Amino acid sequence: MGQHVSDRVKDIEQQPKGRGTRFTLNGALWSLQALFGFFFAGSGFGKVLLYDGALYAAAPRAVAWYAAVPQPLIVFIGVCEVLGGVGLILPAMTGVKPKLTPLAAAGLTLTMILAAGFHITRGEYALVPANLLLGGVSAFIAVGRGKLRPVAPATITTSRVLKSLAVLGVLALLAFAPTWYTMTNVQF
Repeated sequence: MGQHVSDRVKDIEQQPKGRGTRFTLNGALWSLQALFGFFFAGSGFGKVLLYDGALYAAAPRAVAWYAAVPQPLIVFIGVCEVLGGVGLILPAMTGVKPKLTPLAAAGLTLTMILAAGFHITRGEYALVPANLLLGGVSAFIAVGRGKLRPVAPATITTSRVLKSLAVLGVLALLAFAPTWYTMTNVQF
């Protein structure tokens, strides 16, 4: 009953450590890469769909700043976001050219910095925090995968190709299909 504090600490330290959930930088990076990769790919795909003249004409009713940007520029931004979103996930996941992941993240960071500047010049201050959050997380991924926890290059294997195809399939089902359906079937 009179066990000292130091004895209790020793008892706790000597208990076997289980495989409990623990926070790691690598785990945080993978979580952010997946979440933001899907976000950017889906958001970018919506902009790519604006190549259609009818969709582009209707788009400013849903997103006011679209009226201030030429159609080809919106589509180009969309292509960059789709490629950046996919680039956050696939190169690191497959190990094939994993240096593309921090480059994709840096490109998305630049895109968000430019977007924040655009919105500031238009007085759309309510949109700037989202740009800063998206750009900040992208910068974190760029530094994390570029310097702190880079992914080692690997050779292409059948399982890596199948994983990549599965990720692209999930991306198509969860991001591209709903975006396409919403933009082509919902009246703004």
